[in-house]
Amino acid sequence: MEIIDITDEYSETYCKCLEEWSEEMKDAGNHKAEWYNNNKSNGLRVKLARDDTKIVGMIQYIPVQYAPLHGKDIHYIYCIWVHGHSKGVGNYQKRGIGKLLLKAAEEDAKKLGSKGIAAWGIRLPFFMRSAWFKKQGYKRVDVDGMSELVLKSFTADVEKPSFIKMKKRPEVGSERVRVTCFKNGWCPAQNIVYERAKRASEEYGRNVEFVGIDTNNREALLKYGIVDALFIDDKQIRTGPPPSYERVKKLIEKRVKKRKMFGPNFA
Repeated sequence: MEIIDITDEYSETYCKCLEEWSEEMKDAGNHKAEWYNNNKSNGLRVKLARDDTKIVGMIQYIPVQYAPLHGKDIHYIYCIWVHGHSKGVGNYQKRGIGKLLLKAAEEDAKKLGSKGIAAWGIRLPFFMRSAWFKKQGYKRVDVDGMSELVLKSFTADVEKPSFIKMKKRPEVGSERVRVTCFKNGWCPAQNIVYERAKRASEEYGRNVEFVGIDTNNREALLKYGIVDALFIDDKQIRTGPPPSYERVKKLIEKRVKKRKMFGPNFA
């Protein structure tokens, strides 16, 4: 097992979060690749875990001024992922690979002059568990719902970062149902939500307006305080794991009917 910097050879694998085998990835579009290419010049770093020729793990991190945080002089980990499915390269979790990736990112961030490195985590035992980071020496510095922001300090004078939190919800459409999807691009799962919501909205013609908001644009991020999310009018829809296309379509249809926007095929 070795930890390497990403190369062009593995960029497609990385942009699909090591899950090229997944049928769902077909719904993710090319948003992750665009995000990756746009953020290379912003200092985005990617390290991969390679077992012989197989890529089995990844970590991605960036200077905090380009991340969905308020902070200074630190790096931010978007995610760390070790392949855990039986399909594809197989399950490589619980072998210490995540710790190797995290250590490599920490050492790299120190060399780049960072005073610390932060990550988000979920308080429940799911993907990106905050408890796992705490076992690696991270301390909680902020909370937003079920998410915790954790920090490992490299210097005594590091300033604690904080989440950029929701400031406003999208407005309800005046004449049409408004489907608003916030997309940062870094996460294929949320990119899947974006593409499904956009496609489902088109099914209802003039009764539904789809609004896509790119939160990789920091002005848009700060305006709403939302990174990735789906709203039907002003109601937020749960997006983890990504709802099926049929589920998204049904939720839109329910809202269309509630607002009494009837017509042939809702068009």
